[in-house]
Amino acid sequence: MPTNSSLDLQRFYPDELEIVSIEEDPDEIRLHMLSRSKSFCCPKCGEELRKLHATHHRTVQDLPILGKRVFLDIRVHDFQCQNPICEIGAFSETFHGFLNHYSRMTERLIDFVTILALETSCEASARIMQAMHVKISGDTVIRMLLKRYQTQSHIPCGSHIGVDDFAFKKRYTYGTIIVDENSHIPVAVLEGRDGSALKAWLTQNKQVTTVTRDRASAYAKAVEEILPDCMQIADRFHLHQNLLEAVKSVINSTVPVDIKIPKDAASPYAETAVSDILVESSKKNV
Repeated sequence: MPTNSSLDLQRFYPDELEIVSIEEDPDEIRLHMLSRSKSFCCPKCGEELRKLHATHHRTVQDLPILGKRVFLDIRVHDFQCQNPICEIGAFSETFHGFLNHYSRMTERLIDFVTILALETSCEASARIMQAMHVKISGDTVIRMLLKRYQTQSHIPCGSHIGVDDFAFKKRYTYGTIIVDENSHIPVAVLEGRDGSALKAWLTQNKQVTTVTRDRASAYAKAVEEILPDCMQIADRFHLHQNLLEAVKSVINSTVPVDIKIPKDAASPYAETAVSDILVESSKKNV
């Protein structure tokens, strides 16, 4: 029974985008596409836009096809919002989230890159994507992650939080992470660890009543200044660290630095001799 072995590329793209022509060479596929949409929903006020303002060409990169780099050369419509109370004016169509308004990549390609970066690293994901014939750099991956983070919706935060610092780049750039202790979900990532960004965040989150933190004085002062009635708790790791330092201090003050060991270590009296030395030494220190 005969079968159709041809690949219909139109099936992999929105219905409003029509493939007009295809250019192919050994390393790249370029699809020339034309928008057929007649309306667009305003992202600001939600009103349906039907008045065409202008058209322009966009070249965006898409997921590779059969190991070849893919570029979409699209003629896109700009629609004008006629709502008098809307401040957005004209806006380019996004084809139900297939494109965004600023990137040179399709949203599905950005999704793939960001997931790969979160599972590996920015530089590693860039090298993998380059091996897949996607034109991208590690710095571009970082910018993608930052933009995705900035566009995330606000995460609600409870009254109990944990605060700690971390290194973007060790010994150079640091940040502050805030975690909701009830859900164990990070709710904010702030720049710096001097407490200034934490102050601004606490000003917008006055519902916080308990803060678990490390021993950094900057965090303690920030919480005390903005939320004076808030309870501050030292986290478990630093409590253990404080205990170890206290035990170490006691041992260093009791046991001398140099302990003379008998020459005959194999003698059955060697262990007793060492114990006597330690006891005598502790009595003198007391």
